[in-house]
Amino acid sequence: MQDVPGLVAQAREGRPRAVARLISLVEGASPQLREVMAALAPLAGNAYVVGLTGSPGVGKSTSTSALVSAYRRAGKRVGVLAVDPSSPFSGGALLGDRVRMSEHASDPGVYIRSMATRGHLGGLAWAAPQAIRVLDAAGCDVVLVETVGVGQSEVEIASQADTSVVLLAPGMGDGIQAAKAGILEIGDVYVVNKADRDGADATARELNHMLGLGESRGPGDWRPPIVKTVAARGEGVDEVVEALEKHRAWMEERGVLGERRAKRAAHEVETIAVTALRERIGDLRGDRRLGALAERIVAGELDPYAAADELVAGVTEAG
Repeated sequence: MQDVPGLVAQAREGRPRAVARLISLVEGASPQLREVMAALAPLAGNAYVVGLTGSPGVGKSTSTSALVSAYRRAGKRVGVLAVDPSSPFSGGALLGDRVRMSEHASDPGVYIRSMATRGHLGGLAWAAPQAIRVLDAAGCDVVLVETVGVGQSEVEIASQADTSVVLLAPGMGDGIQAAKAGILEIGDVYVVNKADRDGADATARELNHMLGLGESRGPGDWRPPIVKTVAARGEGVDEVVEALEKHRAWMEERGVLGERRAKRAAHEVETIAVTALRERIGDLRGDRRLGALAERIVAGELDPYAAADELVAGVTEAG
């Protein structure tokens, strides 16, 4: 058993090993997870959470690393959650993001953690909300969440971040892909990376046109800016940070930031509740009640919805 109060105190002091242990308790769904979350709750709520998403190959990891450098120059403590594809054999992350961000490894003001999706759809690890809370409570001013490049299902980042950054690159057909994926609906800031390549201006124009087509904004509403960068050389990164700060100020001024965080908390509670309910139902797979309901459906005595209602009612009463 871990000394949770001690770990939390050490994490507040910026000790990376304590932060790592707390996130490991989260990822492993430890029996101490409730104790961890209870201890962190009054300490969190200060970090600015920025999500970065986009198709594979657009330079998310390089852009994330460049943003870390920019925020560190501004004296901010930065946490990074890099959500990697899971190994189908071990469930572990590929850790490619850590390799690309190795320049920050020795910086005590930066904490980088790779997390595996473990088959979870939407580009985010299921434990990401709790891991964000750990980094927040540990004193990170900014938490950057880089999602796995899985295309259309990456829109889940919008439910986890204060500000969502969508990255595109010229010559990758991203415009059409973005329209299909609904990514145009979730971006608060758009970045055309690798802007030194041919087609960067055309990509930015196409994106601007598509944003205009989908616009239903009123006076004073946020209009997502489009920033061109060459992240590998650090070009345009300060402009991205400026766009992020403008969006944060706009949200705070209009109360949008609080609304987003409340929705995020509601989504987290719902996910925890549904997971708990699913586990209880899973325990009934060999139970006589489920078998009896199935037989009644086959016999035409009961429809699946009514059977599900009975099952849920039984699980709730049993709980």
